[in-house]
Amino acid sequence: MECVEEICANPSLEDIRKEIDEKDVEFVRFEFGDLHGIARSKIIPARHFREKSCKGINIPIAHLGMDCRGSPVAEAKYISQGDYCDAVWTPDLSTFRVLPWCDNTARVILEPTLKGKPVDMFPRTLARKQVGRLTKMGLSLLTAHEHEFYIVDRKTGQPLTQDYNLRATVRNYTDPLLIRSLMQALTAVGVDAEMMDTEKSPGQVEITYKPAFGIQAADNAYTYKTTIKEVAMQRGYVASFMSKPWAELNGSSAHVCHSLWDSTQQRPLLYAEDQPFGLSKIGCHWIAGLLVHAPALSILMAPTVNCLKRFEANSFAPYNVTWGLDNRTCALRVKVGGGADTYIENRMGASGSNPYLTLAATIAAGIDGIKRELVPPQPIANNAYLPGNVPADTAILPATMDEALEAFSQDDVIRSALGEEFMNEFCVLKMHEMKEYNEAKLKQDSKWEYKMYFEYI
Repeated sequence: MECVEEICANPSLEDIRKEIDEKDVEFVRFEFGDLHGIARSKIIPARHFREKSCKGINIPIAHLGMDCRGSPVAEAKYISQGDYCDAVWTPDLSTFRVLPWCDNTARVILEPTLKGKPVDMFPRTLARKQVGRLTKMGLSLLTAHEHEFYIVDRKTGQPLTQDYNLRATVRNYTDPLLIRSLMQALTAVGVDAEMMDTEKSPGQVEITYKPAFGIQAADNAYTYKTTIKEVAMQRGYVASFMSKPWAELNGSSAHVCHSLWDSTQQRPLLYAEDQPFGLSKIGCHWIAGLLVHAPALSILMAPTVNCLKRFEANSFAPYNVTWGLDNRTCALRVKVGGGADTYIENRMGASGSNPYLTLAATIAAGIDGIKRELVPPQPIANNAYLPGNVPADTAILPATMDEALEAFSQDDVIRSALGEEFMNEFCVLKMHEMKEYNEAKLKQDSKWEYKMYFEYI
């Protein structure tokens, strides 16, 4: 699991001004991901970039209290206050990227402050805080999210491919210009596309990319999703990261593939040739932390009522709290390839997840495993879906949002790491979502999930 080189390390405003001039940038999108990971933005003429970058721009903090469709949730903190006050949003200049599919336009990612203080519950801020905790321990995390997604024709609703022939080469050429455009656009914005294939279900695609260290990994995943959606839209398609748009088809995942390194980002720490399974002691502690907190993490890895429908037996999505060596039926699939090629694939992640939150939760759980020197159970060698292959006391992952929220609320380690404000606000949004879902079921509104998630997730 080798690292992709960073495109720019801490550029100055002058560096960006030069890039704006050289690449004829006329507009800059000041953009952020909300609690759902949905991109929201304001467009700024490039001539005002320096001023707005220094002073920040005003956007209501109430965006953190809205559902996936942008409707205010009355019980949410920044909605219930009633004043819809502005936060000041300032850019991280290292995220400046020229967008090749948007004429003369660039993008930069924002974080908010409220009354001069950081908004600790903001997903990117949360993730950076957890990355900082790792750094203080002399550690770093190399991560890539593996997203699957569906592509359908915007007018007809028909999927890009029409059959179930997994990875059949001919399926790649249904619209070769689309696939080429997607991969070229990703690489152009610093998400180094590595491989593409068609998944089993009609219209389902996966494009993987090189991993990155720290917060850049979550920035890459966020950028990946917005790039895929926008480029597909330009070609007349909808690309959706809704985890399970159709009950009869496969769900879409966002596996969190990661490995532990020292703080110099030069020495991988998971592999140890002389230890059982080729895993270091610190690596085993990290795995154990992920397993202990897996029930609590499930609501962040699969944050919608739709996402949770992936968690079922014989689906290649996890069903129970297990780990195994190159075992795709487990929650954690550990690939031991020696040195930099040893990594953990957390298969709990659904494509509808927010990469900033999955990164933050992964680090919080892993750190707890290291600090308490937790030891994982024996890896599962066979099909983890079969009861006879796993210990009788193996925990089952939450199957409903009620169960997932209860596990989340009762996990003191994750609660402490992410903070009470985030925990409370996130739970309010999820309980509201669950209430609306249940009301739709009573009304026999079978399209509620599709209307809520398909377009924007």
